[in-house]
Amino acid sequence: MFEIIKSGGWMMLPIIMCSIVAMAIVIERFWSLQKKKILPPELVPQVWRLSREKKLDEAVLRRLKTSSPLGCILAAGLANQNHGRDVMKECIEESGRKVVHDLERYLNTLGTIATISPLLGLLGTVFGMIDIFASLMQHGSGDPSVLAGGISVALVTTAAGLTVGIPSLIFHRHFERLVDEYVVDMEAEALKLIDILHGDRAGF
Repeated sequence: MFEIIKSGGWMMLPIIMCSIVAMAIVIERFWSLQKKKILPPELVPQVWRLSREKKLDEAVLRRLKTSSPLGCILAAGLANQNHGRDVMKECIEESGRKVVHDLERYLNTLGTIATISPLLGLLGTVFGMIDIFASLMQHGSGDPSVLAGGISVALVTTAAGLTVGIPSLIFHRHFERLVDEYVVDMEAEALKLIDILHGDRAGF
């Protein structure tokens, strides 16, 4: 394996760096985007019970805001529940935009890696081919097997770039889809709580 990496030349270094960063992002996002962390299943019924018992004071709202992304959105609406339904929805939407931004952390970097890794590999292959043909011009064609071997070495960077880029693209799309699903679910939970608080829906 080391010989293959070495044969790819100096362009293998940025590709390897991309692979390390991509792997770190994927592991971190899998850990951070667990459903139980984003959408605690008992949070909305718990908030409704606290509201019904008049226990939603400032300290409780602060804890709720830092408990989870869904808690942050609910706290934004509950802090303004005395200002009417429209104000609550507006505050929830504002908080939701910040939460979405946090959920999409590092995804732009992962998408960039998915895009540039194959390009870095192709660039390495181009440099390798330039070296091969420069050598041919100086020393002649000689043994065709040597030329074939040189081309195969030059293609190592393209293979490495694709090996990094394809999984990065797959995980990038997966996490984007996951965030979209969480946003829809959080919006539905927040609207459900608004309806309950304003008597438009039965409580839990």
